[in-house]
Amino acid sequence: MSVERARLDAAVSKLPALATRYDDVLDAPNAARRLWQRACQDVQQGRCFDDRPLYWARLKLLGRLQDGDSAAQAERASRGFAGATDDQPSALVTGFDPFHLQRDIGQSNPSGLAALALDGTTVAGCIVRTAIFPVRFQDFDDGFVEQALTPIFRRSPRLVLTVSMGRDGFDLERFPGRRRSATREDNDGRHGGGSDTKPTAPAHLDGPEFLEFSLPATSMQEAPGRWEVRDNRRVRTLERGLVNAGSFAELSADTAVEGSGGGYLSNEVAYRSLLLQRQLGARFPLGHLHIPAVRGYDEAMEREIVDQIRLILAAALA
Repeated sequence: MSVERARLDAAVSKLPALATRYDDVLDAPNAARRLWQRACQDVQQGRCFDDRPLYWARLKLLGRLQDGDSAAQAERASRGFAGATDDQPSALVTGFDPFHLQRDIGQSNPSGLAALALDGTTVAGCIVRTAIFPVRFQDFDDGFVEQALTPIFRRSPRLVLTVSMGRDGFDLERFPGRRRSATREDNDGRHGGGSDTKPTAPAHLDGPEFLEFSLPATSMQEAPGRWEVRDNRRVRTLERGLVNAGSFAELSADTAVEGSGGGYLSNEVAYRSLLLQRQLGARFPLGHLHIPAVRGYDEAMEREIVDQIRLILAAALA
């Protein structure tokens, strides 16, 4: 049993209402997709403004599936990726699972909550589709990001915004880096293999040390909301340490330690998506948004965060 699934008993004990909320769906036909749909309905209709019930229900469902292909399909469907390819070109917004669960079993992730709140809605005249990524290095190493995003990118969406929980405000991460340097573990108790002094590039991730987003940053910064929206150009390199880069060209001779998005999976999903877009020759605005960090679960704060994400997305699409 994985470290992630081994937490289920503790979740059921400490968070019984959340960890058992979707038990009635687990044995239903097309359970994975129904889990996603039920979670989106709960959030959008105000019955349960929370990303955590879906996370724990998914782990239960995957624990019941013995066939590897069935589990992989269920993983994608319960994360929204099946629905994200159903429509004509639209905006795609992705979030992440809760993490830091070894510290707090009740941790939420407002980026995943935003995905549930926005899926199927219309923003600035554009249908929004959403999905949620796992917080597991092995999935990234196995090509989960590229496999999930390739069919979506081939349909030329109007905009793609990856979102994750980060610092004390909203940061548009201009220069994602290629290497891992964060030493904290993922949801399965694994480490990325890099450090501040020895940043490590994931296997088979061949590209420049840094890439640059193509988001309409100025418009997005003008969106209203409680928090400032920053165009974050700060990176860390082996050669120069902390750098506030004025341009992409300025970083051409540097080795990445941290991209604008850091040295963990938030930065990596930003880098991988930009590299994939380049490889496919696709053209649409694409980039990463870090949102304020939440300790545990704070419904009022998370509602404000989701509302501001919607306004930032509207500004980008407009």
